[in-house]
Amino acid sequence: MKKRRKFDAKFKSKIAIEALREQKPIHEIAKQYQIHPSQVTDWKKALLGNAGELFEKPGAKQDEKKRLKKKEDRLHKQIGQLHMEVDFLKETCEELGIGIPTSDIC
Repeated sequence: MKKRRKFDAKFKSKIAIEALREQKPIHEIAKQYQIHPSQVTDWKKALLGNAGELFEKPGAKQDEKKRLKKKEDRLHKQIGQLHMEVDFLKETCEELGIGIPTSDIC
């Protein structure tokens, strides 16, 4: 069985940049580095797809993570509040003798 080779980010970016320059056809680049041409194409697409991130302001990802964490915390708090309200309504209905099928409420 053939063992899979692993390539580091530096190597992948070098190949992708070389493919972007279009000085050689992709199949020649692949042959030179002994990799499959589709791998060169995939790395080229990945480089192009993520190029915009290079020009984002520093900390933009951290700001996005903080915003998402804050939203998640708010939603968890809301879920807890709704759970308490449902429990309260269940107890109140039982005290009043109102039968509510449990399938109608969580």
